Amino acid sequence: MKFFFPDSQDLVSPTYDFLHDEYAAHRIRQRDDRYAHEVLARAPYDGILVSKSIVDGSIKGAGKYTAAQRARLYRLGLKKFFRLPSEVKTLGDNGAFNYASEPVPPVTVDETLDFYEGCGFDAGVSVDHIIFGYQPAADFSTVDPAWAERRRLTLRLAEEFITRVAERGADIEPVGAAQGWSPASYADSVRNLQEFGFRRIALGGMVPLKTREILACLEAIEAVRKPECELHLLGITRVESMARFAELGVTSFDSTSAFRQAFMDDRLNYHTRDEAFVALRVPQVDGNPTLRRAILAGRVSQSDALKGERECLRSLRAFDGSETRLQEALEALSSYERLCQSKKTYRAQYERTLRAAPWTACSCSVCQKLGIEVAIFRGTERNKRRGFHNLSVLADKMHRLAHEDLAEESHG
Repeated sequence: MKFFFPDSQDLVSPTYDFLHDEYAAHRIRQRDDRYAHEVLARAPYDGILVSKSIVDGSIKGAGKYTAAQRARLYRLGLKKFFRLPSEVKTLGDNGAFNYASEPVPPVTVDETLDFYEGCGFDAGVSVDHIIFGYQPAADFSTVDPAWAERRRLTLRLAEEFITRVAERGADIEPVGAAQGWSPASYADSVRNLQEFGFRRIALGGMVPLKTREILACLEAIEAVRKPECELHLLGITRVESMARFAELGVTSFDSTSAFRQAFMDDRLNYHTRDEAFVALRVPQVDGNPTLRRAILAGRVSQSDALKGERECLRSLRAFDGSETRLQEALEALSSYERLCQSKKTYRAQYERTLRAAPWTACSCSVCQKLGIEVAIFRGTERNKRRGFHNLSVLADKMHRLAHEDLAEESHG
């Protein structure tokens, strides 16, 4: 099972000063900053997925790339731009979520292929149009006509895509996009895509589905899937079900979930092999909107806020695992939490995190270098590094699953 990490220009600065929370004066972001595969001892993913809408922008506006970064990507190609190890593969798509509200995709097959060839992708997904909804009992005659039309359009564009790949002699592996609203409709999409000649198929629109619903779709697809056909799950992780997914033909998936939970989740910020912990929230006084408003309104003293912030950081950096230091850190965190006028308290969760001190048992290069700083919820440099750590944990889980499967096969 291969894991692809969707790119959104997530980098960290190797020269960032954590003590003073400052960047180097002459830092240039993409040139000097580092991706997860450059920060960690080994790449935490088998490939990266890059969307056209992220690079070129979409109907919703500009993408994540500056004009200079975009020009550099096209000039250097993906491998050099991302400074990728030779074994890390590249997969492209259009980023259909960005135009999901449009009646038709605002991009042509040839424009998509220009992007794939221009950037030097190993593989590319055909143009698709997402169906937002799941109605397992609806057949082709009773389903919402708009859903049925989106599926037909996705299939027409896939047939045009694989035809144009052949006509242009494009040096990419064509991946057919399958959309549906039920097990039967997904299976029919896969059947059609195989007839068009696709040997690798990406299943889209499944992010909102429950695991049992995804499995129902995969089981229906298995009845029509040819042995040589490989499936890719777009935007899906579900590590606990990966073994079953693999049995049903899934050979790869992509997701930002483990990375984004580091700073988007309310509690599952720092991952370990068997559990997850809340990060220790120490927002910057000048970077927390609620606190800034309270200071400007005169409800909170700026000097008190700065003192509370400094005390939190001091007590956490002094934490040595002893009960005395633990209580000092908890008191500082709780006091600053009240000062920030937080609507909830994390004291019990902070105590659990500090007592476990999971970063001390982690061998990843992020934790080895940063120590407790990786567990502090504060600014992009710490938060993204914690995301990189989470990716390393996911990679380890996938590695263990692969070895368990091999062990079962050898015993079988």
